[in-house]
Amino acid sequence: MGEWIDELAVAVGQPPLTPDEAGEILRVAREVAHRIERKATPLAAFLLGLDVAGRIAGGDSRATAVEASSADLDRLLPAPDGG
Repeated sequence: MGEWIDELAVAVGQPPLTPDEAGEILRVAREVAHRIERKATPLAAFLLGLDVAGRIAGGDSRATAVEASSADLDRLLPAPDGG
């Protein structure tokens, strides 16, 4: 998956994801899929990407933007099932 994702990043004019960014994005996707609904995952990822882009345009680094957007998303998730 990593090589293909790196190729996609280059194709859309972005630097490849760092391991930390990839891990955080996968974590967020997993949380949305399990705590909301699987079908919501790509939609949430798209909206998170738009938020990250806006934060970068506002002067944040990509790493800071990913972290802040993820934190905002986490606050909106329902509590995990106790299990």
